[in-house]
Amino acid sequence: MSRPALSRLAGSARRPFPSAFSRLPSPMLLRRPPSVVLRRTLIAAPKEGGPPLLERSADRDLPDVAPRRRYLLHIPLFLLSMYIATNLLFNYQRSSSSVVSSTLYALRVSPDARNVLGDEISFKAKTIPWIHGTMDQMHGRIDISYKVKGTQSEGLVRFTSLREGGKMGKFKTQRWSLEMPDGRVLNLLANDT
Repeated sequence: MSRPALSRLAGSARRPFPSAFSRLPSPMLLRRPPSVVLRRTLIAAPKEGGPPLLERSADRDLPDVAPRRRYLLHIPLFLLSMYIATNLLFNYQRSSSSVVSSTLYALRVSPDARNVLGDEISFKAKTIPWIHGTMDQMHGRIDISYKVKGTQSEGLVRFTSLREGGKMGKFKTQRWSLEMPDGRVLNLLANDT
């Protein structure tokens, strides 16, 4: 082989891939003999605190993006946590509403409720009082229940009120009662007149 041909082969072996800034590959790469095997030069990863890596050849396989079982397990956990968080938010909204605080205050000052429950009437659960039912003041429907306790006993307060006469109507209380654990029901609405 002649000397210019060897130098061409050596030049093409040193430069296996075209430069990223050139528009077309070098004619030397297109005319290389089939016996020449091009070898890739490995570029080490940048060291911590060193200069940034400015060149990288895209000759590695892409990562597998197929869903795996451990990732599929996260979907039900996410949905369950969202369900719990939503219920806690709505319960906090119901427990801090004026309807719940008004009925609890009226229960505390009611002589019949104090005779049955005793003094210091409050929610049964101190940390998170759970308010069951629906409280839809926009559509005119309130139907809630929550547990209370006093120094003598505990009970379940039920309060139902519906709005009559459309959007500008007034709420009319249908039920306001205190249910005791032994089955007795104290109608607070009849005693509130």
